[in-house]
Amino acid sequence: MALARNLGTRLQPALLPVIGLVLFGYFVFHSIQGERGLVAWLVLKQEIRAAQARETALSGEAATLERRVALLSPDSLDPDMVEERARLMLNYAHSDELVIMLGRPDSSGYSNVDLDRE
Repeated sequence: MALARNLGTRLQPALLPVIGLVLFGYFVFHSIQGERGLVAWLVLKQEIRAAQARETALSGEAATLERRVALLSPDSLDPDMVEERARLMLNYAHSDELVIMLGRPDSSGYSNVDLDRE
C-alpha cells in the first residue's frame, strides 16, 4: 500500500503533461489522417484535377459535335455533310461509283476474303 501511494505521489506531477501530450497527439493524428485532414485534402485535389481533365476532353468533344450539328441545321445546310450522312446511313452510292464488297469481318476484325488471290 505504501508503494502504491509512493508511486502515485511521484507520478502526479507528470500526469498533466502526459494528458496534454496525448491530446496533442490525438489532434495531430486527426489533422493528418482524419476525414478533413491533409491526406483527404490531397486526395480531393487529385480528384478535382481528374474531373477537370475529363471536363476539358468532354467540352472539346461537345464542341466538335456542335459544329457537326450546325452543318446539318436547316439554316446553313452543308451539301457535303448531307451526302456523307446519307452514304453512311442509307448505304447510298452514285451510279458511276464502283463498290467492292469484301465480306464480313471475322472475330479478329479482318475480312475473310483473300485480297492477294489472282
